[in-house]
Amino acid sequence: MTHDPRSVTRRVAAPVSVSRPVSSPIHTSVVYRSTDADELDSQYEGRAKGYTYSREGHPNATIVAEKIDWLEGVKPEWGGGVVVASGMAAVSTMLLALMRAGDHVVAGNQLYGRSLRLMTQDMPRMGFGVTLADPTDASAIRAAIRPETRLILVETVSNPTLRVADMAGIAAAAKEAGVLLAVDNTFTTPRGWKPFENGADIVIHSLTKLLAGHSDAMLGYVAGRTPEMNKAFYDAAVTWGFAPSPFDCWLTERGLSTFTLRYDRAEATAAALADRLAGLKGVKRVLYPGRSDHPDHNRAGDLLKGRFGNMVSFVLDGGRDTVNRFLRAAEHIPFAPTLGDVGTTLSHPASSSHRGLTAEARAAIGIEEGFIRTSVGVEEPEQLIGEIERAVAASRG
Repeated sequence: MTHDPRSVTRRVAAPVSVSRPVSSPIHTSVVYRSTDADELDSQYEGRAKGYTYSREGHPNATIVAEKIDWLEGVKPEWGGGVVVASGMAAVSTMLLALMRAGDHVVAGNQLYGRSLRLMTQDMPRMGFGVTLADPTDASAIRAAIRPETRLILVETVSNPTLRVADMAGIAAAAKEAGVLLAVDNTFTTPRGWKPFENGADIVIHSLTKLLAGHSDAMLGYVAGRTPEMNKAFYDAAVTWGFAPSPFDCWLTERGLSTFTLRYDRAEATAAALADRLAGLKGVKRVLYPGRSDHPDHNRAGDLLKGRFGNMVSFVLDGGRDTVNRFLRAAEHIPFAPTLGDVGTTLSHPASSSHRGLTAEARAAIGIEEGFIRTSVGVEEPEQLIGEIERAVAASRG
């Protein structure tokens, strides 16, 4: 019997069904077939909806983008945000789409470590001007604006020092100067604060963190308040190859289903943990925006309306040896450079996110060697707090 190779490669259409799956399928195909050239023209020219090549979009990315659009209040007439391969890809997409030769950026001086590296090393290397300024002081942001300033980039709540930006003042300064305001809303999430409702022109997320929530998917998101900006973001992401994985999009969609529940539980536990840490021997300082001793507590109350988030930072009374004793003693809490997981994680910025800065530069923004950042998860509160209490006690030697 002669073997027919066509029987192996023949494309079979999906079975017809009047019912639909409750869980979104994972669309792993890199390419999509069209009936003829006219149909392909219709897709590229916007007369028909469809997919062609997964770098240019796929169903799983569309689903996630639409969900984040809804959470962030993106209006349909703006055209919708773009999902990309990581949070840093989202920052890069925005800059590559909007920046022109000779343009200048004003950036918060307490951005995520890789964002700071991008601002201080890569952007100047590419010919763009950058000025870092304190986002808790709108007058400092205003003073840094130049005639060639294209945009301002800040985080609502900084990583890892949890300082709260003067968003009202910064938005006013951006509007007065006619520059764009981009907000990285990863820490705060749309559960805590909605930038578009408060004067932002662009919103950025690392979906890897709280929104996906399980440390198994890496994605980013960027959206603007005009269709022209979102088209520019899409073109930049496609051209520079920032395509997201369909599987990571599927995992993120799954995580979004429990996002509000996870956020609320973790936030309540974070507040309790911060209060308990404040009374412990061996802890020099606790940073949580919901506490009255936080330097930006009043602003946090006005801005966040009681949604102070799941992040708690604190400073151990000691150096690297103290930190190592603490981390080893907290054996049931992963020491890992991430945040937003369903389980609590610990981070040491001096050896992870901000290791690229000098000790002096870290000290200038409040990051001592004993600084610990805690991303609180959904464990039983007393179990988690007890574990950290024991680790703090062990850190004292």
